[in-house]
Amino acid sequence: MIAKRIKELASSYAPDIIAIRHHLHAHPELSYKEFETSAFVRRQLDAYGIPWKIMADTGVVGIIEGRDPSSRVVALRADMDALPIQEENQVPYRSVHAGVMHACGHDVHTSCLLGAARILAETKQEWEGTVKLIFQPGEERNPGGASIMIREGVLESPKPSCIVGLHVNPQLETGKLSFRSGKVMASADEIYITVSGKGGHAAAPHNTTDVILVASHLVVGLQQIVSRNNNPFAPSVLSICAFNGGYTTNVIPNEVKLMGTFRAMDEQWRFKAHGLIRRQVEAIAKGMGADVDLKIDVGYPTVYNDENLHEIAMASAKTFMGDELVEETELRMGAEDFGYYSQLVPGCFFRLGTGNTAEGITSGVHTPTFNIDENAIEIGMAMMAYFGATIAIS
Repeated sequence: MIAKRIKELASSYAPDIIAIRHHLHAHPELSYKEFETSAFVRRQLDAYGIPWKIMADTGVVGIIEGRDPSSRVVALRADMDALPIQEENQVPYRSVHAGVMHACGHDVHTSCLLGAARILAETKQEWEGTVKLIFQPGEERNPGGASIMIREGVLESPKPSCIVGLHVNPQLETGKLSFRSGKVMASADEIYITVSGKGGHAAAPHNTTDVILVASHLVVGLQQIVSRNNNPFAPSVLSICAFNGGYTTNVIPNEVKLMGTFRAMDEQWRFKAHGLIRRQVEAIAKGMGADVDLKIDVGYPTVYNDENLHEIAMASAKTFMGDELVEETELRMGAEDFGYYSQLVPGCFFRLGTGNTAEGITSGVHTPTFNIDENAIEIGMAMMAYFGATIAIS
């Protein structure tokens, strides 16, 4: 009966929640600056009669109590921040903030959780337990809003027995969901290298320390960290993505800066690799006569879906949606700070299909033309509400 009720309410509320998504999409805010978004979320929760508190400056945590509130506690999470991308979509709700866009679907995530919250608040006499709503800032930028909210106690008072989050997937057709057990997404660490030495005239390289050459050897040499040290059956990526140095054709500069990312699926290998990176960088630079400064900014851990919760959630999704609409999520080397939650409590991070090939809605996340088939919002809010009302892990 609760499934039928949730579907009916999701269908009824979908136009309102789509309008909310339009507002959020038109007014994106960057990580840790989600002040207006946070205020908007709080106004919606007030309208639904849901008490809330602020955490991590712009994060919002709401509580909905059903019958017998202490019998089970489930957390539902959505992120709220946008990206520094100039939107190219020509839609009525395109971003009004130059250079800022909801290009990763966090407006969709927030809207779906608000829709789920409205449904759960209206049906709270029809389910048991407590649902904790987590509207989180700063997913797109280290150290990750999840880590800050955890430090401030978001997983306490009450402590959830599990946490569920969703993420848009434009490569999955609207109407479908996908789940994966165990490792789902990679850890992500940022690499910053500064190579310095005596610059000078390019015609007399023997009087200089050629930092361009040293940095070039670093770019090539660092590839051996993964290719010759990592287990080939454990995915890992090291990419140098920025090489900045020099300003003309005949001057060897004093400094070159490199930036990159390191990704891993195994936490033990992850930190072993940090040591290997440092050793390789220092050895190459020293051997070529340059000074080097290396910073590894430790970012998000792997996203790990608890096997037991995965089985429960996937079975619930099939019951709610139908077997043919639930698929397996592919392994991804992208990162998500949901991993902080899933390291501490059983987590389930699933994908919401938002693509529509027939309508040309296929652009990937983090692109200036990203958009969604908004029929997905009704599905996302309904599924999150159903999980909130029914999912339990022993």
